[in-house]
Formats: sequence, C-alpha cells, structure tokens
Amino acid sequence: MDTFALVVTIGVALFFTYTNGFHDSANAIATSVSTRALTPRAALAMAAVMNLAGAFMGSGVAKTVSEGVIQTPEGSKGMGILFAALVGAIVWNLITWYFGLPSSSSHALFGGMVGAALAGSTTVYWDGVVDKIVIPMFVSPVVGLLAGYLVMTAIMWIFRRANPHKAKRGFRIAQTVSAAGMALGHGLQDAQKTMGIVVMALVIADVEDYGDPIPVWVKVACALMLSAGTYAGGWRIMRTLGRKIIELDPPQGFAAETTGASIMFGSAFLFHAPISTTHVITSSIMGVGATKRVNAVRWGVARNIIMGWFITMPAAAVVAACSFWVVNLAFL
Repeated sequence: MDTFALVVTIGVALFFTYTNGFHDSANAIATSVSTRALTPRAALAMAAVMNLAGAFMGSGVAKTVSEGVIQTPEGSKGMGILFAALVGAIVWNLITWYFGLPSSSSHALFGGMVGAALAGSTTVYWDGVVDKIVIPMFVSPVVGLLAGYLVMTAIMWIFRRANPHKAKRGFRIAQTVSAAGMALGHGLQDAQKTMGIVVMALVIADVEDYGDPIPVWVKVACALMLSAGTYAGGWRIMRTLGRKIIELDPPQGFAAETTGASIMFGSAFLFHAPISTTHVITSSIMGVGATKRVNAVRWGVARNIIMGWFITMPAAAVVAACSFWVVNLAFL
C-alpha cells in the first residue's frame, strides 16, 4: 500500500507539472506569437526544448518547496497530505485554464500545500511562506512593472533615430532569443517546484533521506512532463496575455520578455524564491505598454488577472483541505 501510495502521488505530481506546462506555456511565448516573431507551433516547440534545459540549471527552488513551506509529514497521512495538495493545485489550474485566466500554477501549488497541511494538522512554516512566497508574490509584479517600463523607455531612446521598419525586423529576430530566455526561466522555476514535491514523497516513503540531492530520474521526469504540457499549448491564456492586455509590437515584446526572464533567473539563483512566471510576464507587459500611454493598457483585464492572483492561494488551499478530508475518510 505504501509503494502504491508513493507511485500514485508521484503520478499526480507529474500530471500537475503537465497542467503547469499547458497552463503556463502561454506566459513564455505569448508575446512573441502576438508580435508574429514566431509561429505558434515553432514557439511551442522552442519553449518545450528550453523548459527541458531550464529544469537542469539548479535546485534552489526545489529545496525551498521541499523543505521551506511545510514540515515534511510522515507515513500514510503524509502521503495523503501531498496528494491532497496536488489535487487542490490541479483543480484550480484547470478552472483558471478553462476560463483563460492567467493565474499562477506556483501559488496554486503553495496554496494546496498549506491547505492540506492545515487540514492534516501538519506544521506550516509561516516564516518561509511569507519570506519565500508571499513577499515575492507582491514584489515581483511591481519589479516587473517598473523594469518593463524602464527597459522599454531605454529601447525607445536608443533607437529613436532608427528606421522603424528595420528596427521592428531586428527586434522580431531578437525576440526569438528573449522568448527562449523566458522559456528557460520557466523551466528553471516551474520544473523545480514539482521536483520538490516528488522529493518530499520519496522522503515520506523512506526511499530518500532528508537533504539528499535530487535524483536524476526525478529531474528528467519533471522536465519531460513540463515540456510535454508546454507543447500541448495554452491557447486561451495566450490570447489574454498576447492581445487583451495590450497590442504589442516586436520592440515591446522583446522588452517584456527580457524583463521577465531576468527577474526569473535572478529570483531563482540569488534568492531561491519560487516566483510566478505569470505574475512576472503579465506585469512586464503592462509596464512596457504604459510607455505608449497609460490608457493604452487595458487595465480592466489587468484587474481581473490581479483578482485571480489574490484568490489563487486561498482557493487552492480550500480545495486541498477538502481533498484531504475525503482521502482521510476513505483511505487513512
């Protein structure tokens, strides 16, 4: 039964990664598709490959997820808590994907972990939740907004005398690089989040010891599932990010992607903070768009997205808590 529970939990964790891929693939490539720098299929293929590469670039975020959010629970109850946390995250991912709302898969996962831990009477490291999740949740969009505005302002000044058609053609080519950086950052951030969950499951099942390095097969499995989900594509969310917030041209797309990728790499390598790809690219697009004029950004769509950010963690926590009670009644 213990082995079966471990296999099921790892299977659900990998399915979460797959939903994360098709939910968040749009974040990495929507801007380059909307500016026609890349065709949708080419963008998805490139993002899938870069997601795969990004997953092998570090383990700091995975360590934060596996050791810094909740106390590693023990026994069959512990496995039930992890299972319920993943169910909470997956259900919220699917709801927001269906409605085309670019909410954060990361915060759905963390909400699920906290909700399931509370329902299962397991210690939540509130300091870790605040320092590594809540503060970055508020800081990263503000940084994205300001940095996007400043990067776009700098580009407009540097290329102020350039031929507009030549400049756009050049930035369209440059966007293939910035979109690749964005997808690499997505792999670096989001594949590691699931690695952290799988490592927790292995520790609970006594297959791994607390603090052991992440097994290679875990990295490969998480990376492949994220890539597969990315290639499946998130067209609904791509429409929201690429067109509904603001109509982007290639220089703006390049500025937004470069800003987003820089913030994701910085947070992963410097702070080991698991931030949301969604938050970063959305706020970067808004910052870039505001350089046209403030009312060029469709702030109504932005407001709906921000509401999604605030309800994601509590909503996933409630679903996860309910899932744990069902699992507890049925199996524990």
